[in-house]
Amino acid sequence: MRYAFLLFFALLLSGCSVFKDTPEAPPAPTSHAQEISRSQTHGLPKLGTISVSVRGSPDDAEREIDARANQAGAIYYQIVMVDETVMPGLWYATATLYGASTAARAQ
Repeated sequence: MRYAFLLFFALLLSGCSVFKDTPEAPPAPTSHAQEISRSQTHGLPKLGTISVSVRGSPDDAEREIDARANQAGAIYYQIVMVDETVMPGLWYATATLYGASTAARAQ
C-alpha cells in the first residue's frame, strides 16, 4: 500500500509539468489584432483588459473581442474567459490586450 501511494504521488507530480508553459515568440505584428496564447505573452506590454456580453454563441463573443481589440489599437490579445451567463444564449468574455514588444519596435 505504501509503495502504491508513493507511485501515485510521483506520477501526480510528474503530471504537473504538463501545465508548465515555455515562452514562445508571438507572431509578427500585422494591421489586425491577433489572438495569442499565454506562453506568447512574455515580454509584451500589457495595455489593459476588455469585457463583452453578447447574445448568440461563444464564437460571437470571440468575434466581438477581436473587434474591440482592433478598436483599442492592440497588436495582440489573449482571451482569458468565455462563459455563458445565467441567461441561456448570453455569453460573457474577457481578454487582455497587449502591444508590440520593444524588440519588435526597434526593428
